[in-house]
Amino acid sequence: MTTTPVALADAVFTGIGVAAPNGLGAQAWWTAVLRGESGIRPLTRFDASSYPARLAGEVPGFVDEDHVPNRLLQQTDRVTRLSLAAAKEALDDAGADPAELPEYAAGVVTANSAGGFEFGQRELQALWSRGGRHVSAYQSFAWFYAVNSGQISIRHGLRGASGVLVAEQAGGLDAAAHARRQIRKGAHLVVTGGIDSTLCPWGWAAHLAGGGLSTAEDPARAYLPFDRDANGYVPGEGGAHLVLEDAGAARRRGARVYGTLAGHAAAFDAFDGGAGAGGSAGTAGGCRLGAAAAGALADAGLEPGDIDVVFADAAGSRAADRREAEALTALFGERGVPVTAPKSMTGRLLAGGGALDVAAALLALRDQVVPPTTGTTAPADDCPLDLVTGAPRTGIRLRTALVLARGRGGFNSAAVVRTAA
Repeated sequence: MTTTPVALADAVFTGIGVAAPNGLGAQAWWTAVLRGESGIRPLTRFDASSYPARLAGEVPGFVDEDHVPNRLLQQTDRVTRLSLAAAKEALDDAGADPAELPEYAAGVVTANSAGGFEFGQRELQALWSRGGRHVSAYQSFAWFYAVNSGQISIRHGLRGASGVLVAEQAGGLDAAAHARRQIRKGAHLVVTGGIDSTLCPWGWAAHLAGGGLSTAEDPARAYLPFDRDANGYVPGEGGAHLVLEDAGAARRRGARVYGTLAGHAAAFDAFDGGAGAGGSAGTAGGCRLGAAAAGALADAGLEPGDIDVVFADAAGSRAADRREAEALTALFGERGVPVTAPKSMTGRLLAGGGALDVAAALLALRDQVVPPTTGTTAPADDCPLDLVTGAPRTGIRLRTALVLARGRGGFNSAAVVRTAA
């Protein structure tokens, strides 16, 4: 007996919201990216003078009261406030009103890696210095990974199937893939993406314990993906939220479409050594990244020659960068496709990194421009990539982008986005 394959619904991106170290809001961030303006600078959120690493990507100009109602200020961490702002921008950009949809047709699937670290630190200080009665009742959820999804759902009435992914840097891509699953199951709209914020002493201690941080003092030379002088990454905060819609529903309401989530795949490294971004001390990091990339292409029904640009994971360590370069050359050949890492201007944003790269890929396809990698002037000899550095690259036709992400712990994820046409 033969069966007829079931046609899967296309999922399209219709809204983008951004909170990034080099720009608050999608337009401000994208303008800074194309200008090569970095948001990496000395930490100001706390006194980091006694730490070996003192640079980070902080979201500038974010005034909590401008984005979050007063009643939520006492029960939310900075990461949730950034998430609420980005989600609202994404929905406004999409021109979507969830209230006009069937009651359970809209949901939210986000990625997060650390929860409300700063909120948790404050309440731990209260516990040990003043006693348990001085710990806020909101600690029960303000620290939790799922709090961003929950607060976005409440604020915008998103009562459909929802969730949260915890896969560090790979989480933003995995969340979008999970959102696509919900679209294929019948959801009309899903807010997705990822945002993290761990720029507090407790969060900084975790970064240092994990290893792999750059201890450079010059912001311009601290995070150098694929460079022969690469010596670690710079942490940052922020990321992006995106509106993913059923293509038919978006078409019926006349929505502007940035592009389609055409493919996704994930793979897991059994051992990543426990140090550095993307398994920089491990034995398998990068090999499975190649498997994820190949799987995403297969899911999209594409060949390597169909990819016009790659947004790299760009760990910033010599070992991890070399493994990513090996994965890319195995798939595309040496210098076979333009590669870029705009996260060189923001630092690595944990769950926000993959989501922000998806936003960059969508805008690159829209504007027909490949944003540059800053800091790195040329890739190392053992990273034979066509790395876009110095200035944006124009004059090439961009239809399809591959976005890669590796998360601490062995997570690998890849997504393919295509132009709406």
